[in-house]
Amino acid sequence: MDIKIGATGQVDILADEKTMAKTVGSGGLEVFATPCMIGLMENAACKVLHPMLPEGQTSVGTSMDVKHTASTPRGMRVWASATVTGVDRRAVTFAVKAWDEKGEIGSGIHQRFVVDIEKFMDKTYSKLEE
Repeated sequence: MDIKIGATGQVDILADEKTMAKTVGSGGLEVFATPCMIGLMENAACKVLHPMLPEGQTSVGTSMDVKHTASTPRGMRVWASATVTGVDRRAVTFAVKAWDEKGEIGSGIHQRFVVDIEKFMDKTYSKLEE
């Protein structure tokens, strides 16, 4: 596993009906939802990290500490970036940011943990057998 500090990934979406706070249940307004911004940030982190992982491994989100600092109307483009800032064995830390067409809308720190897919899924689904 060769994870490079400074590696960056970026993803974007259109703020549409599916991503409104009112639709996802995170508020009552027709604005881009905080959970959707967080998901976009996680997606950016996955985009940068997953190509660096060996076959049979993936990552899972373990921590997200972000501020959503500006609202975005439906119909506006939103994008997020994630930059690797630290690696501690299988724990990877990212600086994450999100923007809309008018400027920054959020930022924070995100952590992911590298796992073996088969072991992780076996452990998860063993809960059904208990």
